[in-house]
Amino acid sequence: MSPIKTRFAPSPTGLIHLGNARTALFSALGGDVFVLRIEDTDLERSRAEFVAELMNDLRWLGLDWQEGPRGAEPDPDWYQSRRGEIYATYYRILEEKGLAYPCFCTPLELEVSRKVQLSSGRPPRYSGRCAHLPADEVRRRHEEGLAATLRFRVPKDRVVEFEDEVRGPQRFAGEDIGDFIIRRADGSPAFFFCNAIDDALMGITRVLRGEDHLTNTPRQLMILAALDLPQPRYAHISLIVGDDGAPLSKRNGSRSIKQLREEGYFPEAVVNMLARLGHHYDGAELLGLPALRAGFDIRRLGRSPARFDVSHLDHWQGLAVRGAADDTLWHWLHAETRAVVPDAHRAGFLDLVRSNCLFPKQADAWARILFTDELELAADIAAVAQAAGEAFYLAAIDAATESPDDFAAFLAGLKRRSGAKGKHLFLPLRAALTGSLDGPELAKIYQMLDKPRLHRRLAEFTYESE
Repeated sequence: MSPIKTRFAPSPTGLIHLGNARTALFSALGGDVFVLRIEDTDLERSRAEFVAELMNDLRWLGLDWQEGPRGAEPDPDWYQSRRGEIYATYYRILEEKGLAYPCFCTPLELEVSRKVQLSSGRPPRYSGRCAHLPADEVRRRHEEGLAATLRFRVPKDRVVEFEDEVRGPQRFAGEDIGDFIIRRADGSPAFFFCNAIDDALMGITRVLRGEDHLTNTPRQLMILAALDLPQPRYAHISLIVGDDGAPLSKRNGSRSIKQLREEGYFPEAVVNMLARLGHHYDGAELLGLPALRAGFDIRRLGRSPARFDVSHLDHWQGLAVRGAADDTLWHWLHAETRAVVPDAHRAGFLDLVRSNCLFPKQADAWARILFTDELELAADIAAVAQAAGEAFYLAAIDAATESPDDFAAFLAGLKRRSGAKGKHLFLPLRAALTGSLDGPELAKIYQMLDKPRLHRRLAEFTYESE
């Protein structure tokens, strides 16, 4: 069986977000050879810095490509902005075959025609006004300097049928499509023209992309058939929606991959979440890319919109943090945090991080609590601590002095001296030592707090400290 070749073909007009990354991931998982192509024909909006960022994002996610550019400097093999002569060749072939023609209709004329069709209850389609202009008339208009698009001629009785690998049998009538533009008036190629040409020339055999591209497919299949070029199989995946059911956007939770990386998400968390957005895996464990690829089945891609929930992403982040090796987790922490953690407590602190933190900023807070004197209690937390009374803290100081290295013995001594138990024992103690009512096990806190600091925090709630 021939290897399946897939591609990811982004336009570098901004940072890639979750939807782009999911398309790239499914493309990488759904083929044997993964190609990166840069579709930068929008010269006004395309930026080299966005190419560099998307390459960084793909590599961070672990989605390296077997074929494609290695840097942001455009080249004719992988950047569409450098492939104009190739597209021009195929435009000429279509014109010579009589399958494409110049259209001199202005945007205003097209808009008027569109409104007339809609007002009469008809779907807006190109009227074919320029479809049969005599050659001398075409020449005259060109000589007058009139701008023209190039349209692909679609017979009204033409029917395009194909089997979508996600959505099943598809059927499109030519009269519903109409003659469509394949080259804009400024000479730049329409998206679906150069997209289809490059897929054929680069040997792409499977195209995974969003369902919003489904109506482009019959146009592309007609172009490829007219040019005797090979046609890939198509798989149109469901779009991602936010928790409100609307298309995913900044408003309902979408973030760029760069932003997720800067927030401290592990790439394993992001790819495991994305791999399950609209695709089913049997297990619920955190998987590496080889296992995700082994378990990927295009038949398991759903047709319904895939709902993004940040709590789903955070679930996978928790698994990634807990499963991270010590060295990985240590360098995941901010440099400022690593600087305050004593070497003697590094292993214990990393154990605490695994159990209580999803992001480096949370570890920052616990490092300050445990290893610096930066502890300020909010009013409600201070009230919980103060409610235990001075005798409780005097008893705690005595118990800590008696058992500085044994939390169980310290706790038994505090119970015996104060008579406190349950939440009346643990809540004020946690509040006084950490400024919080929840968090790591108190035994771990007790072991990592140096004893002079621990005594000072307990003494804050005795009259002697006033």
